Amino acid sequence: MHMRRQGLIVGTCAATALALLVPDLASAQPVPPSAPRDDNWGTVSDVALVIGAATVSLMPRVYYSDPSATAGWKGRFHFSQLAPVMTLTVATVLVEVPIKDGLASVRPGCTADETNVSFPDSGCETFGGPSTHSFAAWSATGAGTGIFLVDTLKFSKGRFSVPGFIGNVVVPLTASIMTSVGRGVEYEGVFPYEDGGQIVAGIIPGFFTGLAVGAAYAVLQRPNCGYGGAVFCW
Repeated sequence: MHMRRQGLIVGTCAATALALLVPDLASAQPVPPSAPRDDNWGTVSDVALVIGAATVSLMPRVYYSDPSATAGWKGRFHFSQLAPVMTLTVATVLVEVPIKDGLASVRPGCTADETNVSFPDSGCETFGGPSTHSFAAWSATGAGTGIFLVDTLKFSKGRFSVPGFIGNVVVPLTASIMTSVGRGVEYEGVFPYEDGGQIVAGIIPGFFTGLAVGAAYAVLQRPNCGYGGAVFCW
């Protein structure tokens, strides 16, 4: 009887110790993401977005000057270009927070409950649509296109500037395509960051928002710096 009691006590202690140990072991195990995504393509989309937005933001206003004394192509950097940059930044923040949360369009491989919990590294931390990356990238392309068109048609009297076209249209357009491609890559066992509908929902409003903002800015702000040969305009 005494031996049985000792065995019972030892067994109980062992079971208790095991029960206390199991949660620690479980908590130490890494939790696999609910929807694994390709980090490399995520980085590609991030870098492409930065390149496209930075190119349009830093691109000088290129125009053809008519007066005979200073005839020829000119390039001027305007600090006022911060105005469209900040406008599109605010628009992007609105897409990322209230609009996405209001629409509650989940990312591929996620559920609304998983997204609301927002478990770190789950792949379901935020909602997916409209795609913020695509909106930001294509709004930069739209802004550059608007600026280029106004500078070409209004201030250069239809003369075509190759550097202006490359800096305002070609580079941001290429970067925008890479950004959206990076958000939509998927293969066996790996989900895209956003589905096709979410990406398109970012592309279309992003481009036309940027186009309107860029064109309005270019019309209101002449490309020259007034009198003198200053390259930087305040």
